[in-house]
This record gives sequence, structure tokens and C-alpha cells, in this order.
Amino acid sequence: MNDDALGINGLGRIGKLTLWHHAARRHFPSIVVNVGREVGRGLEAVCAAIEKDSTYGPMHRFLFGVNAQRCVTIVDHDRGILDVAGTPVTVLQEARNPAEIDWKPHGVRVVVDATGVFNDPTAPPDHAKGALRGHLAAGVEKVINSAAFKIKDRSAAMPDDAVTLIYGINHEAFDPARHHLVSAASCTTTAVAHMLKPLLDALHASNIMTAAMSTIHAATNSQSVLDTLPKAGATDLRKTRSALNSIILTSTNATAALELVMPELATVGFMGDSVRVPTPTESLAILNITFQETIDRDGRPSIDRERLNRIYADAAAGPQEGMLVFSDEQNVPADVRGGRAAVVIEGPETHTRTGFVDLDLSSLPGLDAHLLDGLDPIVELPVTHAKVFGWYDNEYGSYTNMLGDLTVHVHESLG
Repeated sequence: MNDDALGINGLGRIGKLTLWHHAARRHFPSIVVNVGREVGRGLEAVCAAIEKDSTYGPMHRFLFGVNAQRCVTIVDHDRGILDVAGTPVTVLQEARNPAEIDWKPHGVRVVVDATGVFNDPTAPPDHAKGALRGHLAAGVEKVINSAAFKIKDRSAAMPDDAVTLIYGINHEAFDPARHHLVSAASCTTTAVAHMLKPLLDALHASNIMTAAMSTIHAATNSQSVLDTLPKAGATDLRKTRSALNSIILTSTNATAALELVMPELATVGFMGDSVRVPTPTESLAILNITFQETIDRDGRPSIDRERLNRIYADAAAGPQEGMLVFSDEQNVPADVRGGRAAVVIEGPETHTRTGFVDLDLSSLPGLDAHLLDGLDPIVELPVTHAKVFGWYDNEYGSYTNMLGDLTVHVHESLG
């Protein structure tokens, strides 16, 4: 038994790539993966699922280069033990309910739940359909969910032992004595948070009048390959249309999660939406922000394209080094696939436009009309609208790497 084993629940897109990340990183001396069911005709099918990938290619070639040798082998078939790039990996196939997974005998202290199923932090450990807290009941100390929390009972508050963290944004808020359930938010929230952080640090949230983001997002497994019949009660019929042939408008929970990791955004009217497109990974976040502006004596605004790009370049070379990349090249999605950054700012496409908005002071609620006696109630308010583009690999490159950094941080905090 090894008391420093990492547990991974689920071997879907994020689960498998999390295994890739930690097998290559070797922070954890061993890993335990729970798939909760039989796979194919045996352990060989699990090995093939781990090793091969339609998006990134073979694991060994992606992680270690074109001359690398295959790196997934079976060590003990009866006990489900593999060697994955030099890391012992035990595969569990018996239980799907987190409370019934055999983590403790394998020395697992931290689990990454990558199923996308157990997102309610208020659900009790003995919930009939399973719950994140079931991992705690099974002997785990900390659970990291690879999705945003979603409380089904809207009247219920976020539990005190649950927290949403994004590495490089607020991961230092993790309190090992208090926090047992951690949400790593989503790929889009991670990317947009890293886009916003330099602007908030340099320009402050109080100068933001409005903000909105759209993500041009790769297809996911929640969509249908070909058109299907909607399930009973389904409200979004577009997700049943073919992901191979459609541009699909849908919603995103990124803006709500952003306020959890950046509370200063609560005063900003932040909106978000998502457009799913037929690509396997790589997404594009488009950030639109309107700033209250100041104009100098020569009529020049304080915020322009050059200043915004300088802010991002400085952040990329400073506090967000390795997490934010500033690019002055013209990129397409394939250029960022697998790149280790939360977001890549497309500098040539940063744009600003400064103008004036007429503000009628007499229309302000609660204003004493006598204060305007003898004054023109119309005031010209200078504003600058900015548009910033950020690429992110929504699977391995951006999200899984940031999730991996957060997982190591949580583990190191345990002592």
C-alpha cells in the first residue's frame, strides 16, 4: 500500500488525459483508476483506451516524442496492475458508486473525479445515485471535481467544506483544514479567468461597465455524432443534432463559476454563451469589455490596443508565466493543440474603440432634481470597448494541465 497514490474516477476524456499528465509528471508514485465496469474483453482493452487517442495520437509519441517507445504494459493481469510510462497504475472495475470504490486499501488520499456525473456538493455520501461525498466516506481525504459544482436544490447554500479553485487564479485559497470538496471549474472558466486576471490587476473591476464572453467551443461527448431523438423532458434540442455537421448555440456556466473565483466580478453585469463547432478540441474565447475611460489633454484614451497587449505580454512574462501566453502570430486551432497554457492571447486581433455615451443625469433614480438647477443634465461619458481573443485547448493543453497543477497543490498542502 502506498499512502501517496492518486485516485482518478472515470476514464473519459479528462480522466484519461489526467492519467497521461500525472504518469508523465511522476509527482505521485502510483495511480489508481476506477472505471467501474468491465471494458471490452479484458485489461488489454483498457490499455488500448489509455494508449491510443484520436485527437493527440499515441500517448508515448505525444508525451515523449516521435522516437519514444510504447509505454503501457500489463504487469499483473489478475490484480489489474499496469505500468504507464514508468508509473504503477491499478485499474478498478467493480464499483461505480463513489462510496463503494476501494480507494483506502490502495492508499489513495486525493481523488480526481472526472466522471462529470457527481457535481452536487450538497448530496449526501449515501445518495442512491452516488455523490462526491461518497469518496470521502470511502476513506479519501480530498476530492477534486473536474467540472463546476451544480447544486440541484437552488435554495441550498454552498457547503463550507466545498470551494471552487482555478490554478493561477485563486488556488492559494485552498485550506486543507476546511476544504474537502474542490471544483476545478471548467475549461472555459479556466481560460477566461486567465484572460481577465491581467485586466483586473491593471485596470480594476470598478472601471468595467459591462462584460461578455462567447466561446467557440469544440464538440463534446454530451452531443450526438448523428441526429438522435431527444430524451423525455429535454429542453435543448440542438444537442441532439449531429456534432459532425452542425454549429450549435448553447449555454455555458462559465460566468457563474467566474464569480466564485473572482468575486470582484459580482459587480459587473457579465454574460456568457457558447457556440459548439465540429472540431475535436481547441476552443476560442472572445472577451468583450466596456471600460469607463479617461481622456488626456490631447484627446487620447488611456486604454487602447497597444496598452492591452502590453498588459498581456507583461503578465505572460511575469505573474502568469507558463499559464498565459501572449502571441503576436496568426494562429489557428491546430497551433495550440497540446500547448501547456491556460490560454493563448491572439495579440494581432486585440481591438479597442473609444467613444462617448450621453448620460442623462435627470434619469438617475434617487437624484435630487434641485442639484441640477442651472446645469445641463446631459453628460458625455467617455468609454472604450475592447475585444480580446484567447485560444485554449479545452482538453489536455489548457484544462488538464491546470487541473494537474491544482491536484499537486492540494496534495502538497496535506503535508
